[in-house]
Amino acid sequence: MNADLEKLIVLQRLDSAAHDAQRTLAEGPERENALDARLAAARDVVAAAKARLAESQNVRREHEKTVALHQGRLSKFREQAMSVKTNQEYHAIQKEIEFAQTEMKAAEDAVLERMLEGDDLTAAVKRAEADLAAEQKKVDADKKTMAAEAGELKATLEKLAAERADVVRSLTPQVLSLFELVANRRNGVAIAEARDGICTICHVRLRPQVFNNILKNDQIIQCDSCNRIMYFVPKAAATAPAPDAATQPTQ
Repeated sequence: MNADLEKLIVLQRLDSAAHDAQRTLAEGPERENALDARLAAARDVVAAAKARLAESQNVRREHEKTVALHQGRLSKFREQAMSVKTNQEYHAIQKEIEFAQTEMKAAEDAVLERMLEGDDLTAAVKRAEADLAAEQKKVDADKKTMAAEAGELKATLEKLAAERADVVRSLTPQVLSLFELVANRRNGVAIAEARDGICTICHVRLRPQVFNNILKNDQIIQCDSCNRIMYFVPKAAATAPAPDAATQPTQ
């Protein structure tokens, strides 16, 4: 294989790997925001559960006040019943007592309902708090993993940059200039495999003579359609990944 062509293939592989690493790093803030959103959602569930419990407790206290109010009225009416002098007064007080008893019974029933509801809501708060604690652990673990991955990616980028510099130094200025010109115009991918007479990236059929020349891998040949530098992978090496396999840009 032509020495410059072989170096360009290596250069493309390095650039594609660096592009993938940079893209993953750039996604870091968005991924972290998604983790924070998960945690915020869990906190909202806890807050809502506590709000429902607090509201139920407030209503229960109001009913308890109503019970106390009617208990006071009953005591007053019973005292008055001891000192009545006519049947008419006695019957009137009895009606007041019956009304107060009915109202107090309704308030007591409401208190009991709120007590049972409070038990359920308290359990719901505990479940939400447990879910929040579990989510906090998951988010912390995910952020720790992301930080470790970011460190590895940065180290990988440094290594790729050093390897790229070595390759660049070995290329002639003209060949490097051609590579960078095509890469800038084609989303960072300047190299394409020719297979079955077709450019595997732009999918345009190559002229037979051009494809025959590419088969030799002994010179720099560009695709007539996308201008990418072409190379051919012999069948014995066809299982090797193409240098641009990780990136599929638009034509």
